[in-house]
Amino acid sequence: MAVRRTAVNPWNWSVELGYHQGEVVSEPTRTLYCAGQTAMSADGEPQHTGDLAAQLAMSLDNLEAVLGAAGMSLADLVRLTVYTTDVDLLFRHYGVLAGRLGAAGAAPATTMLGVTRLAIPTLLVELEGTAVA
Repeated sequence: MAVRRTAVNPWNWSVELGYHQGEVVSEPTRTLYCAGQTAMSADGEPQHTGDLAAQLAMSLDNLEAVLGAAGMSLADLVRLTVYTTDVDLLFRHYGVLAGRLGAAGAAPATTMLGVTRLAIPTLLVELEGTAVA
């Protein structure tokens, strides 16, 4: 049974920014709920202290690793939540995220939240996703 995804966009501005306001998913075969992914090494050590762009790229690498371990990819993301301790700084590096999602053909429904801190104080960004394949 194939997954059917239908974008829901009552406005076009979000599409221009690389995400849909919503997605209707019908006939899913599998759903993966990913824990928040950060710039952590395979040994569980935080990486790239003070470098949001590098942390964002590594968080995406780690999200892709979780997706890949489930036989999925960024293209299967239907929901992405971005947590950051510095929204303004994240916007300066948003191309890292938008570029990778765009290259994968992904435009998941996305929410960005500014938070006081993440679980490990040196971390600046965390990505939490839901994928359907």
